[in-house]
Amino acid sequence: MAESEKADSKKRVHRREFLVGSGAALAGGALAVGVPGVSAMTAFPADTKATYPASTGYIVYDSRLCWGCQSCMFACSMTHQGEANPALSRIQIIRDAPSFTKYPLDVVMAACRQCISPLCVQNCPTGAAHVDTKHGNVRVIDQAKCIGCKRCIQFCPHRPHRTVWNPYKNKSSKCDLCIDAPFWSKKGGPDGEPACVTSCPAKALKIVHEAPPQEDVSGYDVNLAPPMPKTPSRKPGTPTAKEPPTSKS
Repeated sequence: MAESEKADSKKRVHRREFLVGSGAALAGGALAVGVPGVSAMTAFPADTKATYPASTGYIVYDSRLCWGCQSCMFACSMTHQGEANPALSRIQIIRDAPSFTKYPLDVVMAACRQCISPLCVQNCPTGAAHVDTKHGNVRVIDQAKCIGCKRCIQFCPHRPHRTVWNPYKNKSSKCDLCIDAPFWSKKGGPDGEPACVTSCPAKALKIVHEAPPQEDVSGYDVNLAPPMPKTPSRKPGTPTAKEPPTSKS
C-alpha cells in the first residue's frame, strides 16, 4: 500500500468504529440526522464522563398561555442579529394550525434548555461552544471560534435543534440568555431578563434558577398562569350582581 493510501486510511473513520464509539451519544438522544452538510462519519463521540457546572439560569414556558405571535422570535433576532428574522431566532415557536392539532399541542415552544450535560459543548472541536463561567455557567457559542462544522447542531438531541444555523455567516449560534445583548435597556443574563421574556405579551416565558427536570420537555413546560382570584363568601340572603334585592311589602 502506498504511503498516501496509508495516510488516507488513518484519516477515515470506518463505519464500525463510529457505531461502536458513538453508541453512548446516540443512546442519549443525539440523532445525527437531518442536518445539511453534516455527515455522521465526521462526528466524534462525546466524553460521556465529562461533567459541567450547572447553569444558574433556565428559560421555562407555559405552552397553554402562548399565543403563537412570535414576538419572542422577533425580539431575539433583533437583539442578537439586528434584523427581524425568525429563522435566526434562538427560540422557536412552532404553530401547527394547518393540521388542526388540538390545544395546547397546536403551539409548541422550543427554548434552549441549558442542558446539564450539553452535547453541543462536548462535541465542539474548537471550544466555541463552551460554558461561560463568568456569566452564571451559561452554555454559549463564541462566534469568533466557530468554524461552521455544525457538530453542535448535529448532536443537539432536541427537535427543532436549539442550536441555530446562520447561513449568512456560516456559523452556529444558541441562546445565551442575552448575557451581552440587553433588550430595552434591561439587564440580561441569568440574573436579568432576556429579550424573549421581556417581549412576550402573554407572559408565557420566565427565567428560573433551579434546573427543571431533564427527563423530557415537560419539565420546562410549567404553569405560569396567575392564580385565580378568590371569590368572597356570601352570606345567605345576600343578593348577587345578577339577583336584584327583594322588596319588602
